[in-house]
Amino acid sequence: MELLTEDEIAGRLGAVPGWTRQRSSIVTTVTRGDFRDAMLFTGAVAYLAEQANHHPDIAIAWNKVTLTLSSHSAGGLTAADFDLAGKISALG
Repeated sequence: MELLTEDEIAGRLGAVPGWTRQRSSIVTTVTRGDFRDAMLFTGAVAYLAEQANHHPDIAIAWNKVTLTLSSHSAGGLTAADFDLAGKISALG
């Protein structure tokens, strides 16, 4: 995987609303209705991640799910991060 340039990161970040850049990662926090809903959402994210063979860091706090994406093997942000972020965002 090839690292994205700063310009490419800025352009792709605009295409995934709700995601913000934190150093070499992109992060979003999604609030669901309750703990069960948060877990169901996390399961859907896990399915997408497995399909993409690209796995986010996930933190769950009752009804809040925080997802962090970075291509650790490449040392930063790649197209795979933004592709998966877009699919996750489409979950609603």
